[in-house]
Amino acid sequence: MGKGSGFGKVILFNEHFVVYNMPSIVSAIAQATTARVEPFKGKGWHLEDRRPATPGYKEEKLEQQRESVERVLKAARVDLSRNAIRITLGGDLVAASGIGASAASCVAIARALSEELGLNFSDERINEIAYEGERAYHGTPSGVDNTAATYGGLIWFVRGKPIELIEVEEPFEIVMANTGIVADTSAVVAEVRGRREKYPEKYDKIFKEAEKLAHEARRALENFDLKKVGKLMDENHKLLQAIEVSCRELDFLVELARDHGALGAKLTGGGRGGNMVALTPGKDLQEKVARAIEREGFEALRTRVGVRA
Repeated sequence: MGKGSGFGKVILFNEHFVVYNMPSIVSAIAQATTARVEPFKGKGWHLEDRRPATPGYKEEKLEQQRESVERVLKAARVDLSRNAIRITLGGDLVAASGIGASAASCVAIARALSEELGLNFSDERINEIAYEGERAYHGTPSGVDNTAATYGGLIWFVRGKPIELIEVEEPFEIVMANTGIVADTSAVVAEVRGRREKYPEKYDKIFKEAEKLAHEARRALENFDLKKVGKLMDENHKLLQAIEVSCRELDFLVELARDHGALGAKLTGGGRGGNMVALTPGKDLQEKVARAIEREGFEALRTRVGVRA
C-alpha cells in the first residue's frame, strides 16, 4: 500500500493577481490531506473520499474530482488497463473552498501512486503531476496551490519562475474562517479576466498596487514585523474587493476578526465564498478570534503558517 500527503494552504497575499504573473505569498498550513493507494479487484480506479468537508463541497466538486484523478493518472503515466487500484482520501484538512483542498488531494494521490508503484517521483515531479490534476478544478491554475501543497513552508511565488522560500523567525498562528459557501474558482477567475479586459486602466492601476504591496509584505515577513504584515493584509483585501471577488460573508468575517484583535484579515483563495484568514500571532489571540467567529455560527480553523514538510 502506498501512502502520501499534501498540505493545505493559505494565500496571504495576491490571489487572483498571481494569475497575471504578479508575485504572491502563499504558505502551507499544519493540516493536510492523506491518500492511500492499494490494489483493487477489477480494472481502473475506485475512490473513497473520507475527508471532512464543508456540506455540499464533495457533491459540488464530484465531476471535477473524477476528471482530476484521470489527469493525475495520465500525467503519472499509470496504465490501469489490466489491473485496478483503490484510492482512499483522508486527513485533517477540511475539504472546502479557499484552503487548497483540491491541490492537497492531487499531491497526496501522486505521492501515494509513486510509493505503491515504485515510481520514485521527486518533489518537482509530484508538483508537475499535481498541477495537471488541478486543471480539472481551475482550468488554467496559477500553480501556487499545488506548489504549497508539495513543498510546505512560506513561499514567494511568481508564475513561470522558480519558487523562493521566505525565511521567518518561526511559524506563527492564524485563524481561517469558513463561510460555508462552495465557490467556483474557475468562474470567478474568468469574471475577473472579463472585467480587466473591459476596464484596462482601472485594473492596471489595481494590479500595480498589488505588485508593490507583495514586495512590501515579503520584507515585513523577513523582518518578522507582523504588525506591518497585518496592515498589508488589510490593504490586500481592499484590492480584492476592488476587483469584485469578495462577498458579504467574507467581508463580515474580516471585520469580525479585526474587531477582536486580529492584526489583519482578508479573504483567501478564489473568493465569493470559501475562507477568510486572520493574522493572530500567539495562542491567546488566536483563541479569542476563533471563538468570536464560532459564536457567529461559522467554522474556525486554528492553524499556523510557515509549516514545512
